[in-house]
Amino acid sequence: MTAADLCGFSTSTAHRIVHRVSAAIASLRPRHIYFPELPDEIRKTQIEFSKRAKFPYVIGAIDCTHVKFIKSPGGENPEIFRNRKNYFSLNVQAICNAKLEFTDVVSRWPGSTHDSYIFNNCYRRALFDQGHYGNAVLVGDAGYACNSYMMTPLEQCSNGPEDLYNESHIRTRNCIERVFGLWKRRFPAMAMGLGVSVQNSFPIIIATAVLHNIARRSGEVIPPNDNQIINPDSWDALITQGDISSENINIGQSYRTNPNYRRRNELITNYFGRLTR
Repeated sequence: MTAADLCGFSTSTAHRIVHRVSAAIASLRPRHIYFPELPDEIRKTQIEFSKRAKFPYVIGAIDCTHVKFIKSPGGENPEIFRNRKNYFSLNVQAICNAKLEFTDVVSRWPGSTHDSYIFNNCYRRALFDQGHYGNAVLVGDAGYACNSYMMTPLEQCSNGPEDLYNESHIRTRNCIERVFGLWKRRFPAMAMGLGVSVQNSFPIIIATAVLHNIARRSGEVIPPNDNQIINPDSWDALITQGDISSENINIGQSYRTNPNYRRRNELITNYFGRLTR
C-alpha cells in the first residue's frame, strides 16, 4: 500500500487512526450490543425465537468462531493461539437473538481454548447460574454441557418428540451460524485474518460487531463479495474455516437418566410430545 492509497498519510499514521477509530466504535458497545435483562425484553426475545421453529424459552443462540491472525501473534507463548486447524486465532464466543443481532460477545480467548471453557468462565454463565434469567434457555451445539439453561442436541433420537426437538433445535441454533456468516461477509478481515497485535485485535472485533448490529437495525443489505480480494467460489470455505466443530462433552450417564438433562427431557416429553400428537 502506497502513501497515495492512504491519502498522503504514512502507514504508521494510518494504523494509529484505524486503532483509535476502532477503540472509539468499540466503546459504543453498551448502546448497541446488549442482552435482554428486563422481563419484558426476555419475553419478547423468547417469542421472536419461538416464531422461527417453535422452540420455547430461548433467549439466545450461542457458539464460537475463530478469527485468525495472518502471522504468529508472538509474545511469551504464541502457541496457545494455535487452534485445532493449526492456524493462529482468537476463539470468539457470541450470543445472538432471532433478528441476527449480537447480544453478547467475548473476544479475549486464544484459539486453543475450548468453547465450553470460554462459556464456563464468562460473566453471562454466572448470571444464568444465579437464576437471573428465570426460565430462559440458550441453545448450543454438543460442545456445551446440557443443563437447566443450556439446551443441546440429542446424539440419537428414538421417537417423534425427540426428532422434533432436534429439528427445532437445529433451526433455532442456526441463527448464530447465520450471524457469523453475515458478520464475516460484511467485514472480510474477520474471515481473511488480522495483521495486528493481540491487544489491538480486541477493539477491532468488538467494533465490527457493533457496526454489524447498527447495519442490521438500519436494514442495510449485505455488500457483495469483493472478487478482487478473493475468488468468489472460495468465500464460503473461507468463512466457515473459523467454525471448528467442538468435541461432544456430554459423556457419562445416559441423557435419559443424567439429572443435568432433566429440563431437556421435560421439554421433549411435555412440550414437543404434545406437538406430535
